Amino acid sequence: MHFDWTFLVRMSALVLPAIMLMALHGAAHASTPSTPASGVSMEKLSRQRIFFGHQSVGGNILDGVKQLGAAPRIVEVKAPTETVAPGTIAHAMVGENLKPESKIADFERLMDAGLAKQADVAFFKFCYIDFSGTTDTRALFEKYRTTMDGLKARHPGTTFVHVTVPLTTVQRGAKAWLKELLGRPVWGLTENVQRETFNQLLRQTYGGGKAPLFDLAMLESTTAEGTPETYELNGQSWPAMVPAYSDDGGHLNAAGQARMAKEFLAFLSTLPAPAVQPPIPAAQPTP
Repeated sequence: MHFDWTFLVRMSALVLPAIMLMALHGAAHASTPSTPASGVSMEKLSRQRIFFGHQSVGGNILDGVKQLGAAPRIVEVKAPTETVAPGTIAHAMVGENLKPESKIADFERLMDAGLAKQADVAFFKFCYIDFSGTTDTRALFEKYRTTMDGLKARHPGTTFVHVTVPLTTVQRGAKAWLKELLGRPVWGLTENVQRETFNQLLRQTYGGGKAPLFDLAMLESTTAEGTPETYELNGQSWPAMVPAYSDDGGHLNAAGQARMAKEFLAFLSTLPAPAVQPPIPAAQPTP
């Protein structure tokens, strides 16, 4: 058997440089620190005291924030009287999933019990699971609006932010077709309609600069390239979560966390800096 040493030499000359380039590229990539998204003012965030009430998807967003190279510290608060330092995103679980009214009530309780005094910015979000195909979105929104209006009046030193309801993917393909054939509900179809109906009320009431609004649903239903994810139901187009952002159809995977976290911090960077209270003048002696 004759072995072609000339062939081996030629292959070595081609392969070895490629291996060296790959190694150098990997080393350079590993040594490059991650940086926050463009448009994020860390200097502004370093002065903000932020409170975020949430459940699981909110936790996904905060997990994404933690992965950024430079980000505010994230601290879970256990009591509404805890001190929140500048440059902090304080957070806590609010209410119960499947009971959106409990989240409204719990957020209000925390604010009135002292947390509003500790927060320059405060907000909470509902979860996708809080909305079914039969949710009375109008009644829920009126409860939410009334509560937030009351908090704003009672705590004028706190900027209250509004967040659209996260969406889910929509089941497609053979399984969806079979469910429709059998008259069974298809995952995401009617639920996303109710979520989007609530979100439209949020946008109409608080959008256009009327109040700070973080449109999480819009981000979830748009690819990084700007392509919307939609589906048709009864002749109307509705938004759904981009499938690439989730592994289970509802919670954010690594790609979804990274996208939402960068947009989340960029949004918080646009909020006004906390007002500096003027010093109280000393009492003048009575002549």
